[in-house]
Amino acid sequence: MPLDARSEGAGSRWLSVSEIETVARAAVGVGFKKIRLTGGEPTLRHDLLEIVQRLAAIDGLRDLALTTNGILLPRLAPALARAGLRRVNIHVDTLNEERLARIMRFGTLEEIWAGIVAAERAGLTPIKLNAVVTRGFNDEDVVDLAALTRERPWHVRFIELMPLGIGEPAALARSQFVSSAETEARIVAALGPLTFLDSADPSDESRSAQLVGALGTVGFISPVSLPYCGTCNRMRLTADGKFHLCLLNDDELDVRQAIRDGGIAAVERVLLRAVGQKPTGHSLHTNTTIERREMFQLGG
Repeated sequence: MPLDARSEGAGSRWLSVSEIETVARAAVGVGFKKIRLTGGEPTLRHDLLEIVQRLAAIDGLRDLALTTNGILLPRLAPALARAGLRRVNIHVDTLNEERLARIMRFGTLEEIWAGIVAAERAGLTPIKLNAVVTRGFNDEDVVDLAALTRERPWHVRFIELMPLGIGEPAALARSQFVSSAETEARIVAALGPLTFLDSADPSDESRSAQLVGALGTVGFISPVSLPYCGTCNRMRLTADGKFHLCLLNDDELDVRQAIRDGGIAAVERVLLRAVGQKPTGHSLHTNTTIERREMFQLGG
């Protein structure tokens, strides 16, 4: 559920807090059990704590998570935990300060690390660290990230770069693609064998493994080389009121009017339509992907 920092009240292009709550209640009503707030950067939203508090109070919601760059967590983590947030995913592509600055363009490793520590202290666990592996940028840094799991009970997950969009950006992404198999081989060569773990959730996108004696896990998310479309049960609500049916397709259903005119029952009907129309696979193999939105509008 991407949150836009520019959100305003009812009548705005952007969904209000109460409208987000309406969609969340409708989703839980038709069987959804987990919600994750993403961005952009959701911690920039001034009403984030209210959103978390309202969603956490919904009966039947089992998990409420947040994806963030972690920079504002030293200030926000305790309050988010009190509001009812369960856990966080933190994006960190490398532990190399120079390369991190090159990739992120703002924020420092020290700030992100402080955010991770603050989240852990606030009980927002298990901590999940996400890294998108990109050739020539951070593919050599996966070993240092994986090594964190030896001493800490964190889940470090390596995500394949997806060639989103059209033209030069997509072509560049294809040239910088690193498969999960290559990342795994690099980690094993440096740190020793990995033991892959069974997952209790068939819709889990990450193949999780452990280094010998490690407290945490290493995960591989492989939307390009090992698509998991057949077990994907995610639905994305955009900040402007659309159900985006698949991260790698442009298909959307507008739910904003249903929220504003029909309430929870109307939203449930649109959501069930969206689930029924959800694509069963992507078309990256034919160089077909989303063209109308950027990743920051959809979240991870």
